[in-house]
Amino acid sequence: MDIDIQSFDIPRIVSVYPDRFGIRWWTKAWFNNRNEGEASVEIEREQAVRFLQDSIEKDKWLEEYFPRQMEVYHHAIEQTKEQLLNQINII
Repeated sequence: MDIDIQSFDIPRIVSVYPDRFGIRWWTKAWFNNRNEGEASVEIEREQAVRFLQDSIEKDKWLEEYFPRQMEVYHHAIEQTKEQLLNQINII
């Protein structure tokens, strides 16, 4: 049985932004609607432009710059999927 992961996905928001002069760029992410978000990570300007032009998929970006958080994300999705499959098998 195939389960639609979108139905129980964990919200992930990511942004890129420059400093006041547009010289240094950062990326920041928020997982599971948390207010404070993750610590910003400095990135190359070219990477920021590629992301803003939708040349890089959001989850690939998050895997690159927030790998620990994405590991937790994947584990939570897998755990939820297993719980759903167990519930289906019980019925």
